[in-house]
Amino acid sequence: MGNAPSGFDYIVRKDGSVQISHHGRAAAVLRGQRAEDFLADLGFGGGQELMARLTGNYKRGNERAARSHPRNSGRA
Repeated sequence: MGNAPSGFDYIVRKDGSVQISHHGRAAAVLRGQRAEDFLADLGFGGGQELMARLTGNYKRGNERAARSHPRNSGRA
């Protein structure tokens, strides 16, 4: 269903935090328990989808419907 997310990468910093980047640009920094959970979840595969979900950078399938919503019509 749809295109799989791509272009995500991550690095683990010395302080234990995890920086997630998308096409070379910083997208999120995870610290503490969230960073630990992220690294543990990578063992189950689906790293690109996981990073997309954590950064909020993924399509939800409703973009076309949202375009025609009255709130987005440009009329104030």
